[in-house]
Amino acid sequence: MNTFQITMEQVGMFVDAAGVAVIVLGIIGATGRALLSAPPPGLDRYMAYRQNLGRAILLGLELLVAGDIIKTVAVSPTLQNMAVLGAIVIIRTFLSFSLELEINGRWPWQQKPSSK
Repeated sequence: MNTFQITMEQVGMFVDAAGVAVIVLGIIGATGRALLSAPPPGLDRYMAYRQNLGRAILLGLELLVAGDIIKTVAVSPTLQNMAVLGAIVIIRTFLSFSLELEINGRWPWQQKPSSK
């Protein structure tokens, strides 16, 4: 492997680690907020906890996808690796859409309801 590939592999691993750290810290932070503070107006404690937890998971998933893209495209762009990357991105995109629906009660492409 040349220096560029080694560097990109390390960058990809760092981004993956950041994604895992965001999820773990998000779990800790959401749990702490749920236990120690009052929920926002209009939400019960459980729904606020789910929203905070879902946001942390979404951000972590985005970082994990970015790490996979960096490692696959920059390090070993074979047809088989690209197919695996495509499958991973599709699965994680489905998870992201599902989490978005759970958090906000609407699909990402739907407009926010107007408050009256």
